[in-house]
Amino acid sequence: MSRMAGWLRWAAPWVALGLGLALLFVLLWPDGPRRRSPAPAPAAAPVAAVPEENTTAAPAPAAAPPQAVAPAVLNFADAVARSAPAVVNIYTERRERVPAVGNLPPELGRLFGEVWPDYRERVERSLGSGVIWDARGHLVTNYHVIERAAQINVQLKDGREAAATLVGVDPDTDIAVLQIELAELPVIPRGRSDRLRVGEPVLAIGNPLGLGQTVTQGIVSATGRGRLGVSTYENFIQTDAAINFGNSGGALVNAAGELVGLNTAIAGRTLGIEGIGFSIPVDLVRGVAEAILRDGRVIRGWIGVVPRDLTAAEARQFGIPEGAVVVRQVFAGSPAVEQGINRGDVITSLDGRPLRGAQDLMARIAVLQPSQSVRVGLWRGPPFEGPAREHSLRVPVIERPIQAAASS
Repeated sequence: MSRMAGWLRWAAPWVALGLGLALLFVLLWPDGPRRRSPAPAPAAAPVAAVPEENTTAAPAPAAAPPQAVAPAVLNFADAVARSAPAVVNIYTERRERVPAVGNLPPELGRLFGEVWPDYRERVERSLGSGVIWDARGHLVTNYHVIERAAQINVQLKDGREAAATLVGVDPDTDIAVLQIELAELPVIPRGRSDRLRVGEPVLAIGNPLGLGQTVTQGIVSATGRGRLGVSTYENFIQTDAAINFGNSGGALVNAAGELVGLNTAIAGRTLGIEGIGFSIPVDLVRGVAEAILRDGRVIRGWIGVVPRDLTAAEARQFGIPEGAVVVRQVFAGSPAVEQGINRGDVITSLDGRPLRGAQDLMARIAVLQPSQSVRVGLWRGPPFEGPAREHSLRVPVIERPIQAAASS
């Protein structure tokens, strides 16, 4: 017992010292000493899936972070480089005989021209554009660009110039074919207008206002436009690419630099309307140009009627099918007269297919060859005379005479 008491007397001071040191440690470092946490182990790289028996395959490297993709810049420079060399400037001269009555204005001169039949020759200069159609030097342009021209000169983008000769014209579509004698000519790449979509970007290339070759950009605003009074057969591409005086006969190309239309008209020029231009589809240009180069002219089918569109009110009032047309005129001695078609008849179909207006009727007959025939469905009766009766006549097709063009 005495030994235990002695041990306690010896240990007590040390225990008290230890408790004091512990209390001092807590007071000085209340959060305890901060231990450095070990660095995290690197994440394991993803391992490519392998068959179970191939356990020694090395892990695939970690995938690189995705790189930011710069937005694509819409650039038509390649399209222009491909097509512009084949677009030409056309300069024409016309010689007009006008009455020469002193210094009177031309309006009064025409009035007194019969009294004093003194005439003078006046030279009128005009300008336009065209495209090189083939390597033989054939050019395609608008008929109105070279109409009545006594002299036609052509300038290429590379600066070369040449006089052009007239190969053939088709006033019904406002298309003309010329030819120049130059070597190593660039030829316009040709696309397909039947594949054009509204909203597709297009470029108009031509010689506006005589400034020289100019490129403007827009979109296809519409297709199949007609009833503009520009030509007999109308099926225009509408675009908002700027088309000005001198652009006529120039190229409308797509983003690939392919010809899709021949610029030909501006609507509302005198009304201050902008952004409405029209081009002849290249599919139509191709057919007309090939016919002129092959036959010297375009051979079109004809039955001898001049149609007129019905208004929506007329169609509703008389129960006439939508798209049907009224026969406004019938040519004497024509196949239509011989088969009993009269002025005032309503034509509703051709070969069983409904019509979509007067332009559709003329275009569908025009593509037929002479010696063919077409079945014409028509109504005869109100708003004319007698009860309405539906007829179906087989009408032979002949070549369209030249004099018929002026009456269409």
